[in-house]
This record gives sequence, structure tokens and C-alpha cells, in this order.
Amino acid sequence: MRSTLVFPLALLAGAAAGGLTALSGERTPRSVLAGLAAARIAVPFFNRLIDSDRPTLQPLAPAGTGAREGESNG
Repeated sequence: MRSTLVFPLALLAGAAAGGLTALSGERTPRSVLAGLAAARIAVPFFNRLIDSDRPTLQPLAPAGTGAREGESNG
């Protein structure tokens, strides 16, 4: 399910990088290599960004549980 979003986003990032490289005046082979490199880097980036298995934020401690500022600092 996640790959249906990760791969198109990586493709879009690669196309944007290749297009911008081509617009900067580089030839086609370098533009293609830049696009492929950007897509290769974008796959793990978007995969971790969309990862729903790991919580990104720690839940707050309930009020009155002794979790005051400075208590865990030793």
C-alpha cells in the first residue's frame, strides 16, 4: 500500500531533478543520471516519511504522575 505512494513521489522527485539539471544547461546523459540519483535517494526518504509503524511523537504523561521538569535530569 505504501509503495503506491512512495514510488510515484520518487519518480516525481527524479523527474524534477533531471528537468532542472537539463534546464541548467547540462546535456541529456547528465540530466538522466541526476534524475536517477535523486529518485534513488527519494525512495528511502519517502518510505521513512510515510512509515506508519513507528510513532513519531511520544505520548504526553498524564497530569499528576510526577513527570515534572527537572525530575529526570538526576
